[in-house]
Amino acid sequence: MRNLIGFIVMAMFAASFAYADGHSDYTAGYQEVRDLSLDAEGLDRFSIEAGAGSLEVIGVEGVDEIRVTALVQLEERDEDRARELIEERLTLTLERRGDTGELVAKFDGGWWGNSSGGVALEVEVPRGLDLIVEDGSGSMKILGTGGDVDIDDGSGSIIVTGVGALGIEDGSGSIEVDDANGDVNIVDGSGSIRIRGVAGNVTIDDGSGSINVSDVDLDVIIEEDGSGGLNVSDVRGNVEADG
Repeated sequence: MRNLIGFIVMAMFAASFAYADGHSDYTAGYQEVRDLSLDAEGLDRFSIEAGAGSLEVIGVEGVDEIRVTALVQLEERDEDRARELIEERLTLTLERRGDTGELVAKFDGGWWGNSSGGVALEVEVPRGLDLIVEDGSGSMKILGTGGDVDIDDGSGSIIVTGVGALGIEDGSGSIEVDDANGDVNIVDGSGSIRIRGVAGNVTIDDGSGSINVSDVDLDVIIEEDGSGGLNVSDVRGNVEADG
């Protein structure tokens, strides 16, 4: 893990904690909510490093800060032990580093018997801010952020709508893209891919899973399509499928 420099602008802890009530991925254990915020003035991009857990990032017009709600979840039933593990293992920071905002949300050191955990993140960012996302596992939604987005994902479904240029490198899980105002480049191990509404080129290198692409202003290039159906329609440029 790279060293992060800067300062933590604000981290308001402990809004609530409780044994899970069915809304958590860790239904037998402990959870607590933490809220963080960061002044976004002067930021050109926002970097997210997340471990296990869902991630949702929403672009909001006219806001001047980044707001994060983090649901910290553990399978651990013992409340004191859960708090101890969170203190020892959880990295949850929101910092400024020059013109980049950085969010890190993950448990370090793997799992600990029956005490595996994750962090479910809900993030609001100023619309137009570029995003860099490195995610371990869990579902991901990037909605209406407007800027360019670069995603490196291990596993879990990905939904992206209303962005600029988009790059995705994904291990496994379905990918859905709508309304990208730039080139879309995807390298995918396995899982279905659906892309619709791109104001640039689309390039795909895929291991397995169906591919559906439609409504593209420029070219569609399928560099590799390992297995699964391929459907390409409504393309104003050229279509190249190397198979």
